[in-house]
Amino acid sequence: MASPRTITIVALSVALGLFFVFMGTIKLTPRLSRDAYNEMKRAYKSYVRALPMLKKMGVSSILLRKSIGALEVVCGIIMTLVPGRLKDMANFLLLLLVLAVLFFHQLVGDPLKRYAHALVFGILLTCRLLIARQPEEQPPEKRILSVNGDEQSLIHEAAPEKGKMKVS
Repeated sequence: MASPRTITIVALSVALGLFFVFMGTIKLTPRLSRDAYNEMKRAYKSYVRALPMLKKMGVSSILLRKSIGALEVVCGIIMTLVPGRLKDMANFLLLLLVLAVLFFHQLVGDPLKRYAHALVFGILLTCRLLIARQPEEQPPEKRILSVNGDEQSLIHEAAPEKGKMKVS
């Protein structure tokens, strides 16, 4: 049976992955929701206007929106389907992306209700990353020791001190 830690990581990975695939798709195409797509276009225009440095670098609102949307879709798919360390890298990239989006919202003076979802999902990404990076606790091994014909149970800790074993 899977440990509670594993179940938590899988549940968070799938939920976060699907959310970012959905949000990235909205930034890329109006097929899911024309209103949301138009709102994203408007928002990214205000972000580029608020950061003239982006315009000087040749980054248009369309390029910024599509880049962020594509990154969200790719990282969301990895979070949902790909096992291993690649999932943690996608988690980290999405966390950086959420921090950038929070910065953009603050820069243009959006009210909290406009970016509360980014705040919540940033916290969830942080929690998932922290849980995934913690080492898994392993139950102690049980061994049987035969002393003068009597069997005694030994518990060998996962990281015992040198030369010491716990006898129960």
